[in-house]
Amino acid sequence: MITHPSQKTCSSYTYHKGMMPMRFSRIIIAFSLSAFLFASSLTTVSARMSNQPLAVTLASRAPVRARHGMVASTSRIASAVGVDVMKRGGNAVDAAIAVAFALAVTYPAAGNLGGGGFMMIRLKDGRATAIDYREMAPAAATRNIYLDANGNLIKGEGSSLVGYRAAGVPGTVAGMEMALKKYGSQKLSWAQLVEPARRLAAEGFPVSHSLARSLRSTRELLELYPDTKRILLNGGKFFEDGNTLRQPELAATFARLQRSGPREFYEGRTAQLIAADMKQHSGLMTLEDLRGYVAKEREPVRGKYREHEIISMPPPSSGGAVLIQTLNILEGFDLKQLGWSSSERYHLTTEAMRRAFADRAEYMGDSDFVNVPVAGLVDKNYAARLRETIKMERASTSVEVRAGQPTGAESEETTHYTVVDAEGNVVSNTYTLNGGYGSGVIAQGTGVLLNNEMDDFAAKPGAPNMYGLIQGERNAVAPKKRPLSAMTPTFVLRKDGSFWFAVGSPGGPTIINTVLQVISNIVDYDMNIQQAIDAPRIHHQWLPDEVVYEPYGLSADTSRALEQRGHKLTARARYMGDAQGIMVEEKTGVRLGASDPRNDGAAVGY
Repeated sequence: MITHPSQKTCSSYTYHKGMMPMRFSRIIIAFSLSAFLFASSLTTVSARMSNQPLAVTLASRAPVRARHGMVASTSRIASAVGVDVMKRGGNAVDAAIAVAFALAVTYPAAGNLGGGGFMMIRLKDGRATAIDYREMAPAAATRNIYLDANGNLIKGEGSSLVGYRAAGVPGTVAGMEMALKKYGSQKLSWAQLVEPARRLAAEGFPVSHSLARSLRSTRELLELYPDTKRILLNGGKFFEDGNTLRQPELAATFARLQRSGPREFYEGRTAQLIAADMKQHSGLMTLEDLRGYVAKEREPVRGKYREHEIISMPPPSSGGAVLIQTLNILEGFDLKQLGWSSSERYHLTTEAMRRAFADRAEYMGDSDFVNVPVAGLVDKNYAARLRETIKMERASTSVEVRAGQPTGAESEETTHYTVVDAEGNVVSNTYTLNGGYGSGVIAQGTGVLLNNEMDDFAAKPGAPNMYGLIQGERNAVAPKKRPLSAMTPTFVLRKDGSFWFAVGSPGGPTIINTVLQVISNIVDYDMNIQQAIDAPRIHHQWLPDEVVYEPYGLSADTSRALEQRGHKLTARARYMGDAQGIMVEEKTGVRLGASDPRNDGAAVGY
């Protein structure tokens, strides 16, 4: 088990003592999901026989309970860092900043300084805001930059996926700066919040089994670039369980950020090192691009599902609007009566996903550059019109389901974390390098792993990206534009307007549907936050026209019933997402933390 100096007073933390590395979590989740299906099927039968509303009971560990503050992330070390910040007087925003920097060390597949993302903040007084620190396209990024002379997508080095030309201008440092200045407690300095990450990078931390396996499995990408191979692949010798991973160049970068402040990343020695490495390797990003990066504060997108307010991320993330649109469609069906694991519930959920993702492909992009009809997409009347096109007895096909007419008409290696402090401030943050380990490039002399976020643009509108997503002209490449995202950090309120829970996940386009199903599991089926996250998931994204499902997630009877309706089930089941959520218990105010068993994360509280 990973430990860290900040956990010396470990008895003051609350966490899952039974949390195991990923090599065991697959076994455990297979068992628990099978138990879940068995338990829920029995409950469904019982509920139908008694004609009573369904209340699901399933095999799942209890959420972590804590009276004061809670952090749920994919790294126990990073979660403990955030809790330590709150114990020293920081608020949820301060803790979220320290967690972001710690994850850049302990979770290099997605935690980052060289990427970007979205932070949702809800203050104790009920105000909510969204900070957009999504990467921006360099000035040299033109519409056809990733097409060859024949108009075909470039593959390998020089593409939107691999190497120096794949990187957008990073936004993480600027986003954390904005969050601290506007919403931090002012009790802890920038340098203090950076320090845990600097220390972790300098002193190192024990490599877990899952990290060792992840690095080894990505060696074909990581060994392409000298600094990446030396640092993350141990010079080609590979890291084994329990080895210490030290990142001295990254520690030096953090030290410069401590001394000179966040603008050092965009204007100082770090920026100069990134720009010089880019120039030497024909990259797109320049010092002027770095100097010109800006984070933006945006108004969240809001909706209601069964009288519960949903607050989520607006464009350039598609997550919030697509989530609310899908919930609006489902709201017209009595999902509880149908039963959690019924083929009818899966059928309706798939059809709602299909229609919302068709609209995503047509309408979504950077709202600073194109008109995105968010109000129309999340309108209840529009959802009602879409709902009328769903037939209970048969599946639609994605050939016949096209984008609708609303009024005014992402790597699976992302990571999410959620923070709640003692005063009731909440942060839901999702950030990424896009693909696992981004572009594969560690900028020479910095220790900073750079993103391959340019692939989230429609490099060739109408052609699928690395996730198979079809994207339209609104998301075409353009200088200083932000690529479309599926990140969906979300808050859900109780009917009286008080905070209920926050959740988010990595997973590329599956992010939206992971958050969707967690919300439905809680609202429609009375699950607690851990049960809702543990439960099996499905995914449909319009194209390709297939239902993706998890191992042990669908019974043979349910699969046959879906296929008889005309649904095409993927040939390969796979796990989806790594959700991290926190719920506040209504009567006691106790924080309930939940980390996805699909990965190595942990909820830590005090």
